[in-house]
Amino acid sequence: MSQIITFGEVLMRISPRGNRKFIQSNTVEFYFGGTELNVGISIANFGGNVKHITCISDDFIGNTAMAYLNKFDLDTTAIVRSNRPLGVYFLEVGAVMRPSSISYNRSHSAFSEIKPSMVDWEKSLADGGWFHWTGITPALSQGSYDTLKEGLKLARKKGMQVSADPTYRSGLWQYGVDAKEALTELLHCSTIFIGGINEMNEVLGTNFGYSNDEFVEASKLIMDKFPTIEKVFDKIRTSINSSWHKIRARMWNGSEFRETQDFDITHIVDRIGTGDAFAAGLIYGLLNYDDTKSMEFASAACALKHTYVGDVNYTTIDEVLRIVDGNVTGRFNR
Repeated sequence: MSQIITFGEVLMRISPRGNRKFIQSNTVEFYFGGTELNVGISIANFGGNVKHITCISDDFIGNTAMAYLNKFDLDTTAIVRSNRPLGVYFLEVGAVMRPSSISYNRSHSAFSEIKPSMVDWEKSLADGGWFHWTGITPALSQGSYDTLKEGLKLARKKGMQVSADPTYRSGLWQYGVDAKEALTELLHCSTIFIGGINEMNEVLGTNFGYSNDEFVEASKLIMDKFPTIEKVFDKIRTSINSSWHKIRARMWNGSEFRETQDFDITHIVDRIGTGDAFAAGLIYGLLNYDDTKSMEFASAACALKHTYVGDVNYTTIDEVLRIVDGNVTGRFNR
């Protein structure tokens, strides 16, 4: 199987146990994650051949992060090291009507200091068949944007599939580049769009609503503006409260609209990384199934991630397929 390439920051997450606030606790837990890394590990858990490209700190924290990545058999040969610290974020997990809260400490992190000269893209993409990127990476720094752009251009030159999750975070993009212009340039190097109405409105400069009809109209404009985009996928999240959500998927493939049924998640253990689990399930699905089953697989993978503590989805193919087949009772496997 050709390699799936992910490129993005590795972060350490620090959080009080359970649903406590920091002021309630003097003990914390830590996890490693990062949007693109979460996607890569999830695909590796499905049996995919994944290479993650990043820059991490050259210290014992970076060594610990490397050991964590190696647990999942990721190809880490293109990872570079830096004397800058690993990025960190702090999470307080909410419950019921109390939302979760996040504070990032990633300015001047090892990854934010990355430059195109630090990544040998020709060598890194030698066995690549799929490249996945998100809007987080180009938002961090000029260097991370330039490095990603160089990799994407080569990926398309090589004929690789490129999935884009152009997540827009207004709190980022602080280094002087216009977010819409940057995302537009990168989307011209992409073939699969994974994003909701908010992301579409951001790159199109439109004001579409959330109905299926408006999703289709927005998707048509996306494919018109970015001719390389072949399919548009969207994850729909319905929030009853902080602990109870519903997940489904929809798509436009240029000729028809498709939609899945809801997965009901009545008790959320951890919401972090669930969108990444959806993207990973979709990428794996598109490599192995038709469009409808790919969406069902992605939605089920996303739903299952809500049951794992930490950023990463530890679920397996068989576990996802049981959910797709309707086995949602949670009874013991014996």
